[in-house]
Amino acid sequence: MIPFNKSFIIGNELLYIEEAVKSGKISGDGIFTKKCQSFFQEKYQFPKVLLTTSCTDALEMAAILSNITSEDEVIVPAFTFVSTANAFVLRGAKIIFADSSIKNPNIDVDKIENLITSKTKAIVVVHYAGIACDMEKVMEIAKKYNLLVIEDAAQAIDSYYVFSDGTKRALGSIGHFAAFSFHETKNIISGEGGMLVINDQKYFDRAEIIREKGTNRSAFFRGEIDKYGWVDIGSSFLPSDIIAAFLFAQLEKFDVIQNKRITIWNKYFHELKELKDKGFIGIPQIPKYATNNAHMFYIICKDEAERSNLIDAMKSVEIYPVFHYTSLNKSQFYLETNESIDYINAEKFSDRLLRLPFFYELTNQEQEQVISTIKYFYFKSRI
Repeated sequence: MIPFNKSFIIGNELLYIEEAVKSGKISGDGIFTKKCQSFFQEKYQFPKVLLTTSCTDALEMAAILSNITSEDEVIVPAFTFVSTANAFVLRGAKIIFADSSIKNPNIDVDKIENLITSKTKAIVVVHYAGIACDMEKVMEIAKKYNLLVIEDAAQAIDSYYVFSDGTKRALGSIGHFAAFSFHETKNIISGEGGMLVINDQKYFDRAEIIREKGTNRSAFFRGEIDKYGWVDIGSSFLPSDIIAAFLFAQLEKFDVIQNKRITIWNKYFHELKELKDKGFIGIPQIPKYATNNAHMFYIICKDEAERSNLIDAMKSVEIYPVFHYTSLNKSQFYLETNESIDYINAEKFSDRLLRLPFFYELTNQEQEQVISTIKYFYFKSRI
Protein backbone atom coordinates (compact mmCIF):
# COMPACT_ATOMS: atom_id res chain seq x y z
CA MET A 1 0.00 0.00 0.00
CA ILE A 2 1.20 3.49 -0.84
CA PRO A 3 -0.60 5.99 1.45
CA PHE A 4 -1.06 9.68 0.74
CA ASN A 5 1.00 10.56 3.81
CA LYS A 6 3.11 8.82 6.42
CA SER A 7 4.61 10.34 9.56
CA PHE A 8 8.29 9.65 10.17
CA ILE A 9 11.15 9.80 12.66
CA ILE A 10 14.43 11.06 11.25
CA GLY A 11 16.70 11.80 14.21
CA ASN A 12 16.54 12.50 17.93
CA GLU A 13 12.75 12.77 18.31
CA LEU A 14 12.40 10.05 20.95
CA LEU A 15 15.60 11.05 22.73
CA TYR A 16 14.44 14.66 23.04
CA ILE A 17 10.98 13.64 24.23
CA GLU A 18 12.68 11.66 27.00
CA GLU A 19 14.93 14.64 27.76
CA ALA A 20 11.90 16.93 28.00
CA VAL A 21 10.17 14.56 30.41
CA LYS A 22 13.29 14.22 32.57
CA SER A 23 13.67 18.00 32.71
CA GLY A 24 10.61 18.07 34.94
CA LYS A 25 8.68 20.50 32.71
CA ILE A 26 6.58 19.22 29.83
CA SER A 27 4.00 22.02 29.82
CA GLY A 28 4.30 25.07 27.59
CA ASP A 29 7.40 27.19 27.05
CA GLY A 30 9.92 24.57 28.10
CA ILE A 31 13.48 24.23 26.82
CA PHE A 32 12.53 22.79 23.43
CA THR A 33 9.83 25.36 22.78
CA LYS A 34 12.43 28.09 23.25
CA LYS A 35 14.91 26.25 20.98
CA CYS A 36 12.35 25.95 18.21
CA GLN A 37 11.33 29.59 18.45
CA SER A 38 14.95 30.71 18.30
CA PHE A 39 15.58 28.48 15.27
CA PHE A 40 12.81 30.10 13.24
CA GLN A 41 13.67 33.64 14.30
CA GLU A 42 17.29 33.18 13.30
CA LYS A 43 16.73 31.22 10.07
CA TYR A 44 13.99 33.39 8.60
CA GLN A 45 14.52 36.69 10.43
CA PHE A 46 11.03 36.54 11.89
CA PRO A 47 10.80 39.34 14.50
CA LYS A 48 8.84 37.23 17.01
CA VAL A 49 7.73 33.60 16.97
CA LEU A 50 5.37 31.82 19.35
CA LEU A 51 4.77 28.09 19.06
CA THR A 52 1.11 27.08 19.29
CA THR A 53 -0.79 23.82 19.49
CA SER A 54 -1.88 24.16 15.86
CA CYS A 55 -1.99 26.49 12.88
CA THR A 56 -5.67 26.92 13.69
CA ASP A 57 -4.71 28.34 17.09
CA ALA A 58 -2.18 30.65 15.47
CA LEU A 59 -4.89 31.98 13.15
CA GLU A 60 -7.25 32.48 16.09
CA MET A 61 -4.54 34.43 17.89
CA ALA A 62 -4.04 36.57 14.78
CA ALA A 63 -7.77 37.30 14.68
CA ILE A 64 -7.74 38.42 18.33
CA LEU A 65 -4.63 40.55 17.78
CA SER A 66 -6.34 42.15 14.79
CA ASN A 67 -9.22 43.26 17.06
CA ILE A 68 -11.75 41.68 14.73
CA THR A 69 -15.38 42.35 15.76
CA SER A 70 -18.88 41.78 14.41
CA GLU A 71 -18.63 45.14 12.64
CA ASP A 72 -15.77 43.94 10.44
CA GLU A 73 -15.39 42.18 7.11
CA VAL A 74 -12.41 39.95 6.33
CA ILE A 75 -11.43 38.93 2.81
CA VAL A 76 -10.56 35.23 2.61
CA PRO A 77 -9.91 32.91 -0.36
CA ALA A 78 -12.83 30.59 -1.09
CA PHE A 79 -10.47 27.67 -1.75
CA THR A 80 -8.90 27.01 1.63
CA PHE A 81 -9.23 24.96 4.80
CA VAL A 82 -12.05 25.93 7.14
CA SER A 83 -9.66 27.24 9.83
CA THR A 84 -8.66 30.15 7.59
CA ALA A 85 -12.20 31.53 7.77
CA ASN A 86 -13.28 30.08 11.11
CA ALA A 87 -10.70 32.02 13.11
CA PHE A 88 -12.35 35.28 12.05
CA VAL A 89 -15.93 34.01 12.20
CA LEU A 90 -15.28 33.19 15.87
CA ARG A 91 -14.62 36.91 16.43
CA GLY A 92 -17.91 37.79 14.70
CA ALA A 93 -16.54 38.93 11.35
CA LYS A 94 -18.37 38.66 8.06
CA ILE A 95 -16.30 36.63 5.62
CA ILE A 96 -15.98 37.99 2.09
CA PHE A 97 -14.72 35.27 -0.22
CA ALA A 98 -12.36 35.84 -3.14
CA ASP A 99 -11.89 33.52 -6.09
CA SER A 100 -8.69 31.66 -6.91
CA SER A 101 -6.36 32.65 -9.70
CA ILE A 102 -7.00 30.91 -13.00
CA LYS A 103 -3.40 29.63 -12.91
CA ASN A 104 -3.21 28.21 -9.38
CA PRO A 105 -5.33 27.79 -6.23
CA ASN A 106 -4.00 30.97 -4.59
CA ILE A 107 -6.21 34.03 -4.19
CA ASP A 108 -6.68 36.14 -7.32
CA VAL A 109 -5.02 39.33 -6.08
CA ASP A 110 -6.49 41.35 -8.95
CA LYS A 111 -9.98 40.79 -7.50
CA ILE A 112 -9.20 41.84 -3.94
CA GLU A 113 -9.60 45.61 -4.34
CA ASN A 114 -13.16 45.33 -5.68
CA LEU A 115 -14.14 43.41 -2.52
CA ILE A 116 -13.00 46.13 -0.12
CA THR A 117 -15.66 48.19 1.66
CA SER A 118 -15.67 50.63 4.56
CA LYS A 119 -16.04 47.60 6.86
CA THR A 120 -13.02 45.66 5.58
CA LYS A 121 -10.49 45.09 8.36
CA ALA A 122 -8.10 42.47 7.01
CA ILE A 123 -7.01 40.39 4.04
CA VAL A 124 -6.09 36.76 4.60
CA VAL A 125 -3.92 35.07 1.98
CA VAL A 126 -3.13 31.37 1.74
CA HIS A 127 0.15 30.25 0.17
CA TYR A 128 -1.30 27.07 -1.29
CA ALA A 129 1.16 24.16 -1.70
CA GLY A 130 3.85 26.48 -0.34
CA ILE A 131 3.72 28.69 -3.44
CA ALA A 132 3.59 32.40 -2.68
CA CYS A 133 0.68 34.67 -3.45
CA ASP A 134 1.71 37.91 -5.14
CA MET A 135 2.55 39.58 -1.83
CA GLU A 136 3.88 42.77 -3.41
CA LYS A 137 0.42 43.53 -4.82
CA VAL A 138 -1.34 42.39 -1.64
CA MET A 139 0.73 44.68 0.56
CA GLU A 140 0.24 47.64 -1.81
CA ILE A 141 -3.54 47.19 -1.54
CA ALA A 142 -3.36 46.79 2.24
CA LYS A 143 -1.31 49.95 2.61
CA LYS A 144 -3.68 51.91 0.36
CA TYR A 145 -6.72 50.97 2.45
CA ASN A 146 -4.99 50.66 5.85
CA LEU A 147 -5.77 46.95 6.19
CA LEU A 148 -4.08 44.17 8.11
CA VAL A 149 -2.63 41.20 6.22
CA ILE A 150 -2.56 37.71 7.68
CA GLU A 151 -0.54 35.05 5.88
CA ASP A 152 -1.96 31.56 6.23
CA ALA A 153 1.39 29.89 5.66
CA ALA A 154 0.34 26.46 6.93
CA GLN A 155 1.97 24.81 3.91
CA ALA A 156 4.70 27.37 3.30
CA ILE A 157 7.62 26.71 5.63
CA ASP A 158 10.91 27.42 3.81
CA SER A 159 9.23 29.20 0.88
CA TYR A 160 10.14 32.70 -0.23
CA TYR A 161 8.73 35.66 -2.13
CA VAL A 162 11.00 37.34 -4.68
CA PHE A 163 10.29 41.06 -4.92
CA SER A 164 10.51 43.01 -8.17
CA ASP A 165 13.83 44.50 -7.04
CA GLY A 166 15.30 41.01 -6.67
CA THR A 167 15.26 40.84 -2.87
CA LYS A 168 13.86 37.70 -1.30
CA ARG A 169 11.94 37.27 1.95
CA ALA A 170 10.55 34.21 3.68
CA LEU A 171 6.83 33.72 3.47
CA GLY A 172 5.37 34.61 6.83
CA SER A 173 7.63 37.65 7.21
CA ILE A 174 5.71 40.00 4.91
CA GLY A 175 2.19 40.41 6.34
CA HIS A 176 1.40 41.66 9.84
CA PHE A 177 0.88 38.10 11.13
CA ALA A 178 1.50 34.61 9.81
CA ALA A 179 0.39 31.15 10.87
CA PHE A 180 2.33 27.93 10.17
CA SER A 181 1.49 24.26 10.67
CA PHE A 182 3.55 21.27 11.80
CA HIS A 183 0.72 18.79 11.33
CA GLU A 184 1.88 15.33 10.27
CA THR A 185 1.02 16.13 6.62
CA LYS A 186 3.46 19.05 6.47
CA ASN A 187 7.16 19.20 5.53
CA ILE A 188 8.39 19.48 9.12
CA ILE A 189 6.14 17.67 11.58
CA SER A 190 5.30 17.26 15.24
CA GLY A 191 2.00 15.42 14.88
CA GLU A 192 -0.01 18.50 15.71
CA GLY A 193 1.56 21.88 16.30
CA GLY A 194 1.77 25.35 14.82
CA MET A 195 3.43 28.72 15.04
CA LEU A 196 2.38 32.35 15.04
CA VAL A 197 4.76 34.91 13.54
CA ILE A 198 4.29 38.53 14.61
CA ASN A 199 6.00 41.05 12.33
CA ASP A 200 5.05 44.27 14.11
CA GLN A 201 6.62 44.96 17.50
CA LYS A 202 3.54 46.74 18.84
CA TYR A 203 1.77 43.37 19.01
CA PHE A 204 4.53 41.43 20.80
CA ASP A 205 3.39 41.86 24.40
CA ARG A 206 -0.29 41.31 23.69
CA ALA A 207 0.47 38.16 21.70
CA GLU A 208 2.17 36.66 24.75
CA ILE A 209 -0.81 37.59 26.93
CA ILE A 210 -3.39 36.10 24.54
CA ARG A 211 -1.34 32.91 24.29
CA GLU A 212 -1.24 32.61 28.10
CA LYS A 213 -5.03 32.60 28.68
CA GLY A 214 -5.19 36.41 28.80
CA THR A 215 -2.65 36.69 31.60
CA ASN A 216 0.73 38.42 31.80
CA ARG A 217 2.29 35.17 33.01
CA SER A 218 5.19 35.29 30.51
CA ALA A 219 6.31 38.67 31.83
CA PHE A 220 6.10 37.30 35.37
CA PHE A 221 8.40 34.36 34.58
CA ARG A 222 10.90 36.77 33.05
CA GLY A 223 10.91 38.71 36.31
CA GLU A 224 9.41 41.84 34.75
CA ILE A 225 6.46 41.94 37.21
CA ASP A 226 6.05 40.61 40.75
CA LYS A 227 2.77 38.76 40.10
CA TYR A 228 0.53 37.97 37.16
CA GLY A 229 -3.19 38.18 36.58
CA TRP A 230 -6.00 38.38 34.05
CA VAL A 231 -5.42 41.40 31.80
CA ASP A 232 -7.00 40.53 28.41
CA ILE A 233 -8.92 37.87 26.54
CA GLY A 234 -7.00 34.77 25.50
CA SER A 235 -6.86 31.01 25.63
CA SER A 236 -4.43 28.17 26.23
CA PHE A 237 -2.52 28.24 22.96
CA LEU A 238 0.80 26.85 24.26
CA PRO A 239 1.94 23.42 23.03
CA SER A 240 3.40 20.85 25.38
CA ASP A 241 7.19 20.80 25.37
CA ILE A 242 6.91 17.16 24.25
CA ILE A 243 5.53 18.42 20.92
CA ALA A 244 8.34 20.96 20.71
CA ALA A 245 10.92 18.24 21.48
CA PHE A 246 9.74 16.20 18.51
CA LEU A 247 9.72 19.31 16.34
CA PHE A 248 13.24 20.38 17.30
CA ALA A 249 14.63 16.98 16.29
CA GLN A 250 13.06 17.52 12.86
CA LEU A 251 14.54 21.01 12.64
CA GLU A 252 18.01 19.54 13.16
CA LYS A 253 17.44 17.55 9.95
CA PHE A 254 15.71 20.39 8.12
CA ASP A 255 17.95 20.42 5.05
CA VAL A 256 17.92 16.62 4.73
CA ILE A 257 14.13 16.59 4.76
CA GLN A 258 13.82 19.45 2.29
CA ASN A 259 16.37 18.04 -0.15
CA LYS A 260 14.50 14.71 -0.22
CA ARG A 261 11.15 16.40 -0.76
CA ILE A 262 12.49 18.54 -3.59
CA THR A 263 13.84 15.39 -5.26
CA ILE A 264 10.39 13.77 -5.02
CA TRP A 265 8.66 16.90 -6.34
CA ASN A 266 11.03 17.23 -9.29
CA LYS A 267 10.55 13.59 -10.26
CA TYR A 268 6.76 13.99 -10.30
CA PHE A 269 7.08 17.19 -12.32
CA HIS A 270 9.41 15.82 -15.00
CA GLU A 271 7.74 12.42 -15.29
CA LEU A 272 4.20 13.82 -15.54
CA LYS A 273 5.06 16.76 -17.79
CA GLU A 274 4.39 14.53 -20.81
CA LEU A 275 0.76 14.17 -19.75
CA LYS A 276 0.55 17.92 -19.24
CA ASP A 277 2.09 18.64 -22.65
CA LYS A 278 -0.43 16.34 -24.31
CA GLY A 279 -3.27 18.21 -22.61
CA PHE A 280 -4.40 15.38 -20.33
CA ILE A 281 -3.70 17.05 -16.96
CA GLY A 282 -2.52 20.24 -15.35
CA ILE A 283 0.51 20.31 -13.05
CA PRO A 284 1.83 23.02 -10.69
CA GLN A 285 3.54 26.03 -12.19
CA ILE A 286 5.83 28.21 -10.06
CA PRO A 287 5.41 31.97 -10.66
CA LYS A 288 8.60 33.99 -11.14
CA TYR A 289 8.06 35.69 -7.77
CA ALA A 290 7.82 32.40 -5.85
CA THR A 291 10.10 29.59 -4.74
CA ASN A 292 9.12 25.95 -4.28
CA ASN A 293 9.30 24.25 -0.87
CA ALA A 294 8.02 20.91 -2.24
CA HIS A 295 5.09 20.77 0.13
CA MET A 296 2.88 18.73 -2.19
CA PHE A 297 2.44 17.64 -5.77
CA TYR A 298 -0.97 17.81 -7.35
CA ILE A 299 -2.48 17.27 -10.77
CA ILE A 300 -5.57 18.90 -12.27
CA CYS A 301 -7.97 16.48 -13.95
CA LYS A 302 -10.38 17.33 -16.78
CA ASP A 303 -13.42 17.22 -14.50
CA GLU A 304 -14.71 15.71 -11.26
CA ALA A 305 -15.82 12.47 -12.93
CA GLU A 306 -12.37 11.87 -14.39
CA ARG A 307 -10.79 12.54 -11.00
CA SER A 308 -13.09 10.00 -9.36
CA ASN A 309 -12.24 7.41 -11.99
CA LEU A 310 -8.52 8.04 -11.55
CA ILE A 311 -8.83 7.70 -7.76
CA ASP A 312 -10.64 4.39 -8.19
CA ALA A 313 -7.98 3.15 -10.61
CA MET A 314 -5.19 4.05 -8.20
CA LYS A 315 -6.96 2.57 -5.19
CA SER A 316 -7.41 -0.69 -7.11
CA VAL A 317 -3.62 -1.10 -6.96
CA GLU A 318 -3.45 0.21 -3.36
CA ILE A 319 -2.27 3.73 -4.11
CA TYR A 320 -4.15 6.35 -2.14
CA PRO A 321 -4.18 9.89 -3.54
CA VAL A 322 -6.59 12.44 -2.07
CA PHE A 323 -8.44 15.51 -3.27
CA HIS A 324 -8.46 18.65 -1.14
CA TYR A 325 -10.82 21.38 0.03
CA THR A 326 -14.44 21.83 -0.87
CA SER A 327 -14.70 25.49 -1.83
CA LEU A 328 -16.00 27.20 1.34
CA ASN A 329 -18.65 29.19 -0.52
CA LYS A 330 -20.40 25.85 -1.11
CA SER A 331 -20.20 24.70 2.51
CA GLN A 332 -23.32 23.96 4.54
CA PHE A 333 -22.33 26.38 7.29
CA TYR A 334 -21.79 29.31 4.91
CA LEU A 335 -25.00 28.71 2.95
CA GLU A 336 -27.09 28.68 6.12
CA THR A 337 -26.67 32.46 6.39
CA ASN A 338 -25.43 33.54 2.94
CA GLU A 339 -26.72 33.30 -0.60
CA SER A 340 -24.93 31.00 -3.01
CA ILE A 341 -22.27 32.71 -5.11
CA ASP A 342 -20.17 30.90 -7.70
CA TYR A 343 -16.38 31.23 -7.66
CA ILE A 344 -15.42 29.56 -10.92
CA ASN A 345 -11.71 28.97 -10.35
CA ALA A 346 -12.03 27.95 -6.68
CA GLU A 347 -14.70 25.43 -7.61
CA LYS A 348 -12.56 24.15 -10.48
CA PHE A 349 -9.75 23.31 -8.09
CA SER A 350 -12.22 21.88 -5.60
CA ASP A 351 -13.63 19.51 -8.24
CA ARG A 352 -10.50 18.66 -10.22
CA LEU A 353 -7.37 18.88 -8.03
CA LEU A 354 -5.81 15.59 -6.87
CA ARG A 355 -2.88 15.36 -4.45
CA LEU A 356 -0.43 12.53 -5.02
CA PRO A 357 1.31 10.46 -2.31
CA PHE A 358 4.09 12.63 -0.91
CA PHE A 359 6.09 11.99 2.26
CA TYR A 360 9.71 11.83 3.36
CA GLU A 361 10.01 8.02 3.28
CA LEU A 362 8.38 7.64 -0.15
CA THR A 363 10.78 5.40 -2.09
CA ASN A 364 11.80 5.81 -5.70
CA GLN A 365 10.10 2.50 -6.51
CA GLU A 366 6.86 3.60 -4.86
CA GLN A 367 6.93 6.89 -6.72
CA GLU A 368 7.55 5.08 -10.01
CA GLN A 369 4.47 2.95 -9.29
CA VAL A 370 2.35 6.08 -8.68
CA ILE A 371 3.57 7.67 -11.91
CA SER A 372 3.16 4.57 -14.06
CA THR A 373 -0.38 4.03 -12.74
CA ILE A 374 -1.37 7.59 -13.70
CA LYS A 375 0.22 7.26 -17.14
CA TYR A 376 -1.50 3.92 -17.74
CA PHE A 377 -4.87 5.43 -16.79
CA TYR A 378 -4.57 8.25 -19.31
CA PHE A 379 -2.80 6.52 -22.18
CA LYS A 380 -4.78 3.26 -22.02
CA SER A 381 -8.10 5.07 -21.83
CA ARG A 382 -7.28 6.94 -25.03
CA ILE A 383 -5.84 4.13 -27.19
